[in-house]
Amino acid sequence: TLELMEKSSLCPLYPGISLFGDVVDIYQREFLALRDRLHAAEQENIKRSKELNVVLDEIKRTIAEKQTLRDVNRTWSDLSDEAKLKLWNVTVSKNVLQLPSIFNHLPHLLARENTFLPSVYLGQRRTGVSIVMGVPTVKREVHSYLINTLNSLIYELTPGEKQDCVIVVLIAETDLPYVNSVAENLKHLFPNEIQSGLLEVIAPSVNYYPDFSHLKETFGDPKERVRWRTKQNLDYCFLMMYAQLKGTYYVQLEDDIVARPNYLSTMKNFALQQPSEEWMILEFSQLGFIGKMFKSLDLSLIVEFILMFYKDKPIDWLLDHILWVKVCNPEKDAKHCDRQKANLRVRFKPSLFQHVGTHSSLAGKIQKLKDKDFGKHALHKGHSNPPAEVTSSLKTYQHFTLEKAYLGEDFFWAFTPVAGDFIRFRFFTPVKVDRFFFRSGNIEHPGDKLFNTSVEVLPFDMVQSGKETLLDGKDKFPKYQRTEDGYIRIAYFTNGIAEGEVDPSFGPLEFVRLSTLSDSPVWVILSEIFIKKTET
Repeated sequence: TLELMEKSSLCPLYPGISLFGDVVDIYQREFLALRDRLHAAEQENIKRSKELNVVLDEIKRTIAEKQTLRDVNRTWSDLSDEAKLKLWNVTVSKNVLQLPSIFNHLPHLLARENTFLPSVYLGQRRTGVSIVMGVPTVKREVHSYLINTLNSLIYELTPGEKQDCVIVVLIAETDLPYVNSVAENLKHLFPNEIQSGLLEVIAPSVNYYPDFSHLKETFGDPKERVRWRTKQNLDYCFLMMYAQLKGTYYVQLEDDIVARPNYLSTMKNFALQQPSEEWMILEFSQLGFIGKMFKSLDLSLIVEFILMFYKDKPIDWLLDHILWVKVCNPEKDAKHCDRQKANLRVRFKPSLFQHVGTHSSLAGKIQKLKDKDFGKHALHKGHSNPPAEVTSSLKTYQHFTLEKAYLGEDFFWAFTPVAGDFIRFRFFTPVKVDRFFFRSGNIEHPGDKLFNTSVEVLPFDMVQSGKETLLDGKDKFPKYQRTEDGYIRIAYFTNGIAEGEVDPSFGPLEFVRLSTLSDSPVWVILSEIFIKKTET
């Protein structure tokens, strides 16, 4: 029996192996081998999966690069050479040499599109002029001097000069409602200048300025002043970048100045008369950054230098540093350096621009800076007018009479006008008038202007027949508005100035009158009266 049991426990497939003990070991070994194979297969699958992900990422990157290149190629032909160069530096990472660009100093500009496109633009994109004048303006808490500044700059230009320059106003704010309100006001006050191309108005993109909240306080300046001067540097750079291809010379101005007569021709002639082209800055005012002329070819260098240190120092220091870097020898003394810089920075006297603002663009700052080289500025401008009797319903202040103003000896100053007040000129002999110009307010009292005031004329041949003409309804000049007493209304004061030509069909005039149509909030100054006779 024992022998039979022993024989029956043997495995028929594997003679000599126990059916109940050794067979378990065999299955265990096979199971372990299978587990190892599965683990190896899993690791290989993970490896292949990683490799596939790498390939997939590479495919996605390649597709994105090709899409970018397609987008670039669509507008590549429209880009300037400078723009192409900057785009090449930014997008092509395999360049051995990386050229510096504005994005190195203002990297935030890469994050947004259209950062270099002005958010507001008015003008005709005039180019090829001799002089481009840049006027940055910002919101001031107390009083804005911009309109008076533009009036002064434009008024002192001859018709020929108006064709050979551009005045660019930069509204250096990102508050779009405020920017649009200033632009609309300028469009309303200077429509002819904008339409002709003399005046351009721009504003930077809302994304142009970086975050100013983490600026380092330097030179003992509080944080608000550091922010003010840092932003001011960027404002100047924006203006220079915009202006550099528009003209031969660029002149930096401010929005609170007054100009001398013939200032533009004086600047142009002074630049052309320089004995060499070594100069870098021609100064037409000794104050700050007012009246500084640069060659447009130098603006790229100047902008790059300012951008490198725009957070560190104010603009006047940076300009001096540019000159120092170019010509000063560290082994020489300061006097030698000053002599070398004098070859690059040439001063013109007398100054052509005077600072008139009192309230700075830095909140709370009062500045009474005056350029002593400018001399005493005229408070009136005299002309030779036709002999006339002058009368006014306004009450004269002290000795500032209308008679003196008409003769060009002084300005007329009177107490606050009300509706119905007038200033009247009656010619002793009827005169054919070609054109007229009236300016209210002056440099010391720019707010004392005529508001809602019309210019009216009365032709000589209508003095006797005017009433009859109105009664029978046969108006000889139907396109003009007539007053109740027969005067023809031909113009209105805009921003303190009334000017225009007189219709030749009027014939000789007996009266010219300025009529106040509504109560005024201020006193009035009439600083210039010009009635030009028709040449015979």
